[in-house]
Amino acid sequence: MKNTVSHWIGGKPATPGAKAQDIFNPATGEVSRQVALGGSAEVAQAVKSAAAAFPAWADTPPIRRARVLNRFLDLLNQNRDELAATITNEHGKVLSDAQGEVMRGIDVVEFACGIPELLKTDFTDQVSTGIDNWTLRQPLGVVAGITPFNFPCMVPCWMFPVALAAGNTFILKPSERDPSASIFMANLLKQAGLPDGVFNVVQGGKDAVDALLEHPDVQAVSFVGSTPIARYIYQRGAELGKRTQALGGAKNHLVVMPDADLEQAVDGLIGAAYGSAGERCMAISVAVLVGDAADKVVPMLRKRAAELRIGDGTTAGVEMGPVVTRQALERIEGYIDVGVKEGAKLLLDGRGYQVSGREKGFFTGATLFDHVRPEMRIYKEEIFGPVLCCVRVKDFAEAVKLINAHEFGNGVSCYTRDGHIAREFGRRIQVGMVGINVPIPVPMAWHGFGGWKSSLFGDVHAYGTEGVRFYTRQKSIMQRWPESTPKGAEFAMPTAK
Repeated sequence: MKNTVSHWIGGKPATPGAKAQDIFNPATGEVSRQVALGGSAEVAQAVKSAAAAFPAWADTPPIRRARVLNRFLDLLNQNRDELAATITNEHGKVLSDAQGEVMRGIDVVEFACGIPELLKTDFTDQVSTGIDNWTLRQPLGVVAGITPFNFPCMVPCWMFPVALAAGNTFILKPSERDPSASIFMANLLKQAGLPDGVFNVVQGGKDAVDALLEHPDVQAVSFVGSTPIARYIYQRGAELGKRTQALGGAKNHLVVMPDADLEQAVDGLIGAAYGSAGERCMAISVAVLVGDAADKVVPMLRKRAAELRIGDGTTAGVEMGPVVTRQALERIEGYIDVGVKEGAKLLLDGRGYQVSGREKGFFTGATLFDHVRPEMRIYKEEIFGPVLCCVRVKDFAEAVKLINAHEFGNGVSCYTRDGHIAREFGRRIQVGMVGINVPIPVPMAWHGFGGWKSSLFGDVHAYGTEGVRFYTRQKSIMQRWPESTPKGAEFAMPTAK
């Protein structure tokens, strides 16, 4: 097959099998290349390669592993614009947004370069007479990451830099919709001197996912995607005895208090709701308008959303590109149909939007609903598109109650000038990531990313020190030498003495 994105196994591209799927340029609607679809055979090959590479990589001193990642970091910085362009051509997001995604991935690589410090553990001298006690954090072995289409560089970088730095070997299963970024990064890792087999890529769909979950040599699986699949990954992984971290869907709210700077709040809502065509797990999809803020904010939102510059993400000045596939477009516009039927007030209708010269592209315009109610599907379900729902509440307490009652708890924001309101919001809200006058509160690389409720299955967040804990396990060692050992058998439980 010509121009096929294949697997990466044992430090080189692997010959694709008979199965393949088209990759589209979302802006033109045309097929740009194909991607190989792997399954159990390709996963078995990748696991064999990763397992063979693991002993030597795990025994490599952390500082030397960090040096490989430092070289990879330098190559990422040198090639970040080319990588961003690759993302735009397969995902559709505007180039500046793709560049921002690459930079957020680079942040995690920089964090992982500090692994010698991050792997330091505890030591207690003379924990008992003649006995010392210390802990180690050791790598798990072969680990896997299953990542979504919306961030083909950043989300894999949440996983593999920390996993590799900690001494694991890694298998990435990227989205089959925009897989080229995975091979781009595999090539850079090779150039950086990463030993063959330490990082592998298996392209594919559910067959590849199930094969990774079921392979006995895969010790841990990290996933980012929709809540139904996250729940499946977590349950299946637990059933098979794997360490599992599964980040699911979202319905992120932004609360606008009456005292807020309304211009800033509207700026935040427009960028967070319509940036990347709403295809972000941290996108704001619900504006919670408190008291008389609603009548002031809604007209401003309508005007600003109607003025968005929509087009090919490679065109300078474009603010919102297409969605990723024709199926995504149809799903999003189907939700708009549902919202109208349910009685929400449609202020701006993005259905049927076309871009001149890109009539076959997967474009939908900005959509704005007002008077959305909590029982409506467009409020309850994740649309994952450029659709913003406005919900009106009478006061702060009602806003908090509304958000806390929702199934999802990924990200949330509150715009206010009141320090007491800001403090109470941060303390009372049942959501994993909180912004105060920050619309998209994505934590920096050393803090960790993760939601609550149906937005995260598992106890450990992604990247940061949470990631180090996920990709290592603790071992406690107690040591005593013969000169300190009392004579005779000891039948009682050991105690400090």
